[in-house]
Amino acid sequence: MTAASPDTAFDRRLVPPMILGAVLNPINSSMVAVALVPIGIAFGAPPAETAWLVSGLYLATAIGQPVVGRLVDTFGPRRLFLTGTALVGAAGVLGALSPQLWVLVLARVLLGFGTCAGYPAAMYLIRAEATRTGANSPAGILTLLSVATQTISVVGPTLGGLLIGLGGWRGVFAVNVPLAAVAFGLGARRLPRTPRTGPVPSLDHAGIALFAVTLVALLLFLMEPARWWLLPVAVAAGAGFARRELTAADPFLDLRVFGGNRPLPATYGRTLLTYVVSYAFLYGYTQWLEEGRGLSASVAGLMLLPMSVTAVAVSALTGRRAAVRGKLVVGALAQVVACAALLAFGAGTPLWMVVGLAIVIGIPQGVVSLANQNALYHQADPGRIGASAGLLRTFGYLGAIVASVGNGVFLADRADTPGLHHLALFLLVVAVVFLAVTLADRSLRSVAGKD
Repeated sequence: MTAASPDTAFDRRLVPPMILGAVLNPINSSMVAVALVPIGIAFGAPPAETAWLVSGLYLATAIGQPVVGRLVDTFGPRRLFLTGTALVGAAGVLGALSPQLWVLVLARVLLGFGTCAGYPAAMYLIRAEATRTGANSPAGILTLLSVATQTISVVGPTLGGLLIGLGGWRGVFAVNVPLAAVAFGLGARRLPRTPRTGPVPSLDHAGIALFAVTLVALLLFLMEPARWWLLPVAVAAGAGFARRELTAADPFLDLRVFGGNRPLPATYGRTLLTYVVSYAFLYGYTQWLEEGRGLSASVAGLMLLPMSVTAVAVSALTGRRAAVRGKLVVGALAQVVACAALLAFGAGTPLWMVVGLAIVIGIPQGVVSLANQNALYHQADPGRIGASAGLLRTFGYLGAIVASVGNGVFLADRADTPGLHHLALFLLVVAVVFLAVTLADRSLRSVAGKD
């Protein structure tokens, strides 16, 4: 077989900064899962307060991803990537030296904004390289990105547990300093400069502001439904946002595209549903392992290691298969099985069952996010791939917020076994809905081939 020439092969020098930049967000999303209990003990804070360490990053990321993605589409990935990784390093220092809980929350918010550039920049570069080389479906690179961004999240609890075992909870913040330094160096050396031709494009500042108000109000309402007045604020801001984007000459998010591209909103909806289940496992189930099952943070992290191994293996084995429908169906079925299995867990559950459940839940971790990412790559407008990729992450974090709300409702005072069972019933409903909407979506058969 003849090797590809440099002009027709993906530029492999881009892969390290792409992957490292993209994993900064998911690893910070999940690594803190095993640190919530130790941080609460250190500052004398109840779960309702330490939950802001999760929600703060969610809020910043849900708002920042599509905004930064649009900036990547407009100005190119390099400057956004470098600015973001520098902010990640600063947030790591702030968190590692934090004297109070609210400073930790601020550090998590900075981490959320700082990690927003990695994934949109990677999708932008993949699309740009596909255009340059003529490779319409770079399945290998997309698979590698999915393995890095989606399955790395399940490595987070294990890594967090190891860091806590070595030097305490501050390690989950301090580790961002060397990661950011390496990412910044790679980005400065390898990411291409985007030549500026003509005047600087204008940004839809009004659309961005209305989008931010809508999401902040909605997410704060979801996190604390007692603040009912936030819901009408979200609805009003959302209506203003929709009107603005439908009439603007160069909108931040072109909602008119969605009207003629119904499969893309369906991909966003599936992403929301699957993140509800996956993040409830990462946070609620992990807390139950520590408080309900009585495992240490380090051991709880190790119990989730089979999940990451399974996810990586499944992604690697299925990544080059272009069609997405079969992956989504298998992943949905695995989620249903895993959620149902939680109903049988208790304080005396043997460790082999804990490991077995980790393997089962690793299957959707490996195939569902990969399938949704590939669907988006083929469904999105190439000229707005950064914003579309960022919006995919926004819907993922909407799902994560719903998971956080579920954890707060069912594990309010302590992550005990009755609370876990109530959480499992809620997740089982979500998993069944995900399976149903996947089976009903006929457009999936035409995405990147047929099953």
